[in-house]
Amino acid sequence: MRMPYLKEINGKKVLSVHDKPFLVLAGEVHNSASSSIECMEAAWEKAISLGMNSLLLPVTWENIEPEEGIFDFTLVDQLIEQARKYNKKIVFLWFGAWKNAQCYYAPSWVKKDVTRFRRAEVKKGHNFTNLEDFYGMPYTTLSYLCEETKKSDARAFKELMKHIKDFDGEENTVIMMQVENEPGLQGAARENSDHADEIFKSEVPQEFVAFMKSNSDSMAEDVKKAVKFGAYDGNWSEVFGAVAEEVFSAYHVATYINTVASEGKKEYALPLAVNCWLDKGQKPGLYPSGGPVSRMMEVWKFCAPEIDVIAPDIYVPNFMDVCDDYIKLNNPLFIPETVTHAYAGPRQLYVVGHYHALGYAPFGFEGMGEEFSAIDSYLFGVETADPLFEVPQDVHEYHWITKTLDDLSPLLLTKYGTTDLQAISCERKDDDIMLFGEYGIKVMTESQMISRRDGVCLALKIAEDEFYLIANGCIIHPFSLSKEKPYSGILSLEEGSYEDGVWKAHRRLNGDEVAIMRYEKPTLLRMKVYSYN
Repeated sequence: MRMPYLKEINGKKVLSVHDKPFLVLAGEVHNSASSSIECMEAAWEKAISLGMNSLLLPVTWENIEPEEGIFDFTLVDQLIEQARKYNKKIVFLWFGAWKNAQCYYAPSWVKKDVTRFRRAEVKKGHNFTNLEDFYGMPYTTLSYLCEETKKSDARAFKELMKHIKDFDGEENTVIMMQVENEPGLQGAARENSDHADEIFKSEVPQEFVAFMKSNSDSMAEDVKKAVKFGAYDGNWSEVFGAVAEEVFSAYHVATYINTVASEGKKEYALPLAVNCWLDKGQKPGLYPSGGPVSRMMEVWKFCAPEIDVIAPDIYVPNFMDVCDDYIKLNNPLFIPETVTHAYAGPRQLYVVGHYHALGYAPFGFEGMGEEFSAIDSYLFGVETADPLFEVPQDVHEYHWITKTLDDLSPLLLTKYGTTDLQAISCERKDDDIMLFGEYGIKVMTESQMISRRDGVCLALKIAEDEFYLIANGCIIHPFSLSKEKPYSGILSLEEGSYEDGVWKAHRRLNGDEVAIMRYEKPTLLRMKVYSYN
């Protein structure tokens, strides 16, 4: 059996499928699409039109275990067979106890038994609340402190992983799993039941305190301060001060999910991820407290060692700042959810070229190219006031970008973890120069000669004087870094494609095209330069 796994290339983690590096260029379907193979037909066709090689698909606890102990994997098998028919890979999303911090997809036999499967008490003594700080939204969720829920959730995930191994262990259509979806608690920083109060007042496990004390350098400033000045032993308030409630939630949510993950990995050790609803600088409870946000990443690294990837769902304008937050502690960048507006394609180029990302997947990609509707998204952390939403992504350009990255991926992935693969984006205008040994490349994304404002450029060095460039909405200027030979020129510049491991030149560029290397649409170039005195 050849199982997908994470491997390191030049110190950077990449996904390996059938012992070959694989770049996940994907889309995540709307949640309900994968509940029906008939609905999925249109999604697969859309994925083809966008050049995607994979899809992220929910698999729900209520669907696979409609009655306790009775499992039905019919839909799972059908989705895998569909993916094979369309020559795509799958990242399954386990919607178990949590989906967007609620228990939407738990089975009816779990939802109806609030004694055995306890609900989280946002307000003491109440299994239900309206979130006062969140538009009055009705809210209930399963308790992260309930052992019975954790045991049942873990058993279901274990059976799912065992079945996927039996059904797909050789073909590897399923390449990765996400465990739960945006877990945590809304409405409060921690659960407020009598049981939760009792645990909160108990001693913090000493090994956890020691880990946090010795791993504070990477922490958010308020967390670092609380850890540094907190007691070395005592209850959660004494040890963690102002951040105690969120750390408490993170400790128990992460421990719960690690138990689920561990049971699954015993059967089939696919790479496992968790995703998060961003904190956006708000207080815990406005975002799901205890979830794997970057400020709680150290807690998750201690409590959930079975989780391989902590992944941000990014729907905010400061996209790159978020990416920066999620590459600490050697965490590979994987974006399972992001926007479908006009920057979706350029951002995909940038995360591959700059962050050497594991994968990228716009959410609800079925609607890419259409006008954005904020009605539902506003409730789930999407910055709907972002002016970028006013312009839909051009689907033809997205297809070109995704397919070109996919075609180039065997070369790109060999350069992961090195400075031979870099990128420039209009979203960071001050970072406009890439340095490659003897040569540099300056990229201008703002100019009177450029009509568009979504400029991006990815550069892949394949020899000391030779590069592949993916350029869009920018002007490129290569230059020499040699003191002895300070001047540079273009030996050859070709526009073309990279197919089946072979460069295919479509036209040789010269004259005006070299004098001003300006690109108003996505273009793949092969450039050879020289220097002289």
